[in-house]
Amino acid sequence: MLIKLMQMRGKAWLAWLAIGAMLLVAAQASAQTAPLSRPVQPSSPSPISRTPASATLIERGKYLAQAGDCIACHTVPGKPIFSGNRPLPTPFGTLYSPNITPDRKHGIGAWTATEFYDMMHTGRGRDGKLLYPAMPFASYTKVTRADSDAIFAYLMSVPAVAQENRPHELRFPYNNRSLLIGWRTLYFQQGEYQPDKTKSVEWNRGAYLVQGLGHCAMCHTPINMLGGSSEAQAFQGGLIPMQHWYAPSLTSNREAGLGEWELKDIMDLLQVGISMRATVYGPMAEVTYNSLQHLSDEDIRAMAVYLKSLPDKETSVRGPSQLPNTPEAIQAFSEGRRVYEAKCATCHRSDGRGKPPHYPPLANNQSIEMTSAVNAIRMVLNGGYPPGTKKNPMPYGMPPFAQELSDVEVAAVVTYIRTAWGNRGAPVTPREANALRSVHME
Repeated sequence: MLIKLMQMRGKAWLAWLAIGAMLLVAAQASAQTAPLSRPVQPSSPSPISRTPASATLIERGKYLAQAGDCIACHTVPGKPIFSGNRPLPTPFGTLYSPNITPDRKHGIGAWTATEFYDMMHTGRGRDGKLLYPAMPFASYTKVTRADSDAIFAYLMSVPAVAQENRPHELRFPYNNRSLLIGWRTLYFQQGEYQPDKTKSVEWNRGAYLVQGLGHCAMCHTPINMLGGSSEAQAFQGGLIPMQHWYAPSLTSNREAGLGEWELKDIMDLLQVGISMRATVYGPMAEVTYNSLQHLSDEDIRAMAVYLKSLPDKETSVRGPSQLPNTPEAIQAFSEGRRVYEAKCATCHRSDGRGKPPHYPPLANNQSIEMTSAVNAIRMVLNGGYPPGTKKNPMPYGMPPFAQELSDVEVAAVVTYIRTAWGNRGAPVTPREANALRSVHME
């Protein structure tokens, strides 16, 4: 979806490249014998004859492009839409998104709808080159030909921008695209979404959006040492290292699983950004702003139905308190309570029940109790706002406290909210707070 999500999960593939060479020899033969469904040629200056797309098809394509959050990666804020060159920084260099306006020289104006579908479906460019997985083709391969054609029609309708594509700045050997063969062999399964005949039409619509255009699993699935995601671990959550956020598990009611949520609360969180159960911040706020707020109530409900079906419906089992019974831990808890009363209680109340929906509850809040404390620390340090949406144009937010609180105080207050009011999170250390102090909301 949004650029942050695409960057963070899409960029993690780089971690496997050091090992990728070992996979190259074994995978190259089979991968190189799988060309595009049709031969491709570089852009030609010769005109392409197209039947003008109908206004209905263009509008449909715009809706689907919003569902896929294309603007997030392909538009630099303040620049013409889809003109590309948005930087995607990685530890191994920087990727730059391409121009996808109808400009014939620098954009996709010389492409055909078939070539566009081939790119979405196979993860290869018009020239046959392998795409880096920052482009979520592993999800977009599920998009139907009809929807791909609609998106293409919409892209052909926006103003052409004659902006040259900036080349990627990846260091050797990470600029060797042939290393991607190993990744694709292990982690890319080509094919459109196939409906589950045992499920309802609504469930299948939600699955299609979540698995395909929404590419939600890119953030909410753990990445292994090769930078790939196991289908068996889909939606089980994972740390997003490039931006230091944690995408919670959607399959565990002990974390952020939605099995125990009401459908309306899930829908509100996705489409509005706030609900009676939680509020979105950071990267997910951008997903709501760029993409989900524009979807119909019917599609948001379908996504909620599908997501709610992922977790185990059994009531989550709460473990014992993880706060050590030592003088140091007791002192830290006391200090955390002092900071909380001074800085947090006005909005979240002394009993941690908050003032929903604007100020979420912290007591019995599973997002506070997750194994990773990264999100809670980030919010205390950097603050944040849920997105301004059509249904909530002026959201309430949280101020940053990085300039007011020391690492010891940040650790203490986060420990407090993770262990007070019956919460069962683990305490955090000043070192953890310090490690995230230099990370700013982007």
